[in-house]
Amino acid sequence: MLVSIGAKPERPKWLRAPAPSGENYHDLKALVDRLRLHTVCESAACPNVGECWNHRTATFMMLGNLCTRRCGFCAVPKGRPEPIDFDEPRRVAEAVATLGLQHAVITSVNRDDDLVGGARAFAMVIDEIRRQAPGCRAEVLIPDFQGNEEAIRIVVDARPEVLNHNTESVPRLYRIVRSGARYERTLRLLEYAKQLNPAGITKSGVMVGLGEETHELLQVCRDLAAVNCDILTIGQYLRPSRDHLPMARLYTPREFAELKVEALKMGFRHVESGPLVRSSYHAHEQAASTGLAVLA
Repeated sequence: MLVSIGAKPERPKWLRAPAPSGENYHDLKALVDRLRLHTVCESAACPNVGECWNHRTATFMMLGNLCTRRCGFCAVPKGRPEPIDFDEPRRVAEAVATLGLQHAVITSVNRDDDLVGGARAFAMVIDEIRRQAPGCRAEVLIPDFQGNEEAIRIVVDARPEVLNHNTESVPRLYRIVRSGARYERTLRLLEYAKQLNPAGITKSGVMVGLGEETHELLQVCRDLAAVNCDILTIGQYLRPSRDHLPMARLYTPREFAELKVEALKMGFRHVESGPLVRSSYHAHEQAASTGLAVLA
């Protein structure tokens, strides 16, 4: 199903998510506001915010709400951020404990102004979650830290249960999709994390519908499998606004199912593939499928 540039077709039923509502949603929003936190659910305009927040799950976004990069797909605000708030990890862990989470997902904006400081904040939040919410598993979705091995090592040494870094797109489209990123750097980060902690679970995600060809997408899957990435997520790119990259194509549920079959043949321990899949969508279930967690 091809979509012309600038067109705004009606979304099919399988791309419609329920609107945010309900007591749990409002309680979580009040908690986030009280602790002065950010969530990628809101900042990145995730379509699953209603479903996830009603189930009292959220992906917390650290290091402020201003990103130092200008990726063409992302709705997170861009600009010059404030200095890193090193009390933020404590407040994130307080929210995790208040919600009684079994599996917490923490991400951040890019902080190219302070790579090691950003990594320290991730290590701190992992430690704080273990202190304030014993038994809760920590999944961190980290930036590439410009390939800085000291920063990557700081995060891996904190031993998150899952270390995620998204690939997002195919190499040919990196210049327009991931400003400031490098495809080889992404693969190296995941490979290096495995070398530092071979028993650790690594994870990555890709978006489809930005103009990639199927053979390019499958090659990305092979490259990720080659660096022993354990979990792969595949989801549909949805244009946040007219200021973002246009959507070139809508994939059908059948195509997502076919991509999952092909990716599983490559050796991934789990593949989550669907129109509304995002990297943290059903993260607890993804971890469980690797043997890392037991579902309650």
